[in-house]
Amino acid sequence: MNMNNFFLNQIGLGNLDIGIIIGVMLVFILILLIISIINLCTIKKMKKTYKKFMQGKNSKSLEQEFIGLFEDNKFIKSAVEKNKKDIRMLYKNFETTFQKIGIIKYDAFQQMGGKLSFCLVLLDGNDNGFILNSVHSVEGCYSYTKEIKNGTCDISLGDEEKQALDMAMESIM
Repeated sequence: MNMNNFFLNQIGLGNLDIGIIIGVMLVFILILLIISIINLCTIKKMKKTYKKFMQGKNSKSLEQEFIGLFEDNKFIKSAVEKNKKDIRMLYKNFETTFQKIGIIKYDAFQQMGGKLSFCLVLLDGNDNGFILNSVHSVEGCYSYTKEIKNGTCDISLGDEEKQALDMAMESIM
């Protein structure tokens, strides 16, 4: 009995041909060689990227750069918070500005032509505002105002005033 067969018998592979074992080992070595080549290429790319990143820098300058980035980040966060606060204030102020409009032109007395009379409604975001009714006649021009609160008026409205109010209420902010 030769030494190779004794060893193979001891590990339970005595019936296998030594050529098959060597062939399997060669395939395994080839696979390991391919994996090693792939790993070497990956490491080479990483070294190239690292050298590009570190070009002209040392650990001290990188530390300063990181500190600068953290300070910039803090500044940006505080600026964002200030902007949020300012935007909330603008929205709050925007509610009380006139942003809805309705206007109806009409001929008050059917005598002058040209529809010189008009009703103008200006409302804020809470539907508060006023109606300006300007009536033109042969004798002159007369203007009237009526207060609007929450989309309603305590004084009765004429047809044109109702139309102008409805127009303003339907307008989108």
